[in-house]
Amino acid sequence: MLYLIGLGLGDEKDITLRGLEAVKKCEKVYMEAYTSLLSFGLSTDGLSTLEKLYGKPITVADREMVEEKVDSVLSEATSFDVAFLVVGDPFGATTHTDLVVRAKELGVEVKVIHNASVMNAVGICGLQLYRYGETISIPFFTDTWKPDSFYEKIQRNRELGLHTLCLLDIKVKEPTWESLCRGKKLYEPPRFMTINTAIEQLLEIEQNRGESAYNEDTNCVGLARLGSEDQKIVAGTMRQLLAVDFGAPLHCLVIVGTTHPIEEEMLNMYKLKGESIDHKDHRTA
Repeated sequence: MLYLIGLGLGDEKDITLRGLEAVKKCEKVYMEAYTSLLSFGLSTDGLSTLEKLYGKPITVADREMVEEKVDSVLSEATSFDVAFLVVGDPFGATTHTDLVVRAKELGVEVKVIHNASVMNAVGICGLQLYRYGETISIPFFTDTWKPDSFYEKIQRNRELGLHTLCLLDIKVKEPTWESLCRGKKLYEPPRFMTINTAIEQLLEIEQNRGESAYNEDTNCVGLARLGSEDQKIVAGTMRQLLAVDFGAPLHCLVIVGTTHPIEEEMLNMYKLKGESIDHKDHRTA
């Protein structure tokens, strides 16, 4: 059997009791370290806090393994119990949905154990979860590639008065173009998009598109290290958030839609000193 187990967002103690019981009875344990950041991962002595808690070794499944070599993991799951650990919730990324589909095709039984993810933990900022529209992902710009296909999604959300959760790019074990051309993989250093970079890119897209989906005065919420003891949440305009140091990753951004009074009360708790959010329709702000 393949156990797909969510670890939550904070540290090794966020795993559920059901998840912990499943891990302890599995013969092999894999830790997915591609679609999210393992903020409580391998320690300096090479033994992870997770291994100490579980009492067994963990194999880190990087991007290459998850996307290209996962069949070997599924083959093992036909003979004995295998745990595949995921930061957040198992279905927080389409990669894991594909894993379940491939397991089913091979006749491997799958059991999913859920946990908290950014998709529900973002409720801490006070914006009601049922008032969010379509979630978007913002990739890093390059000199030759500046995608803006998500612009229309933000635009539609704001026309409906809905909030937009923006998931920010993660680059882990990305091969360099030069190494791909030479046929030998060399990898870029890990990069994690900051809220500041995301806003800069969003404003550049708006300047190019000129359709007034948002602007520098649009209210947003920046969230860093959501679910951790040192999480940071700041509400303000895009212009204001550009000047905030949100610290270490991971970051995400919410573009605020139309707010209700109770939402505004919560948002004001996270406003920069001396600022407040007024009760109004933020589609044009």
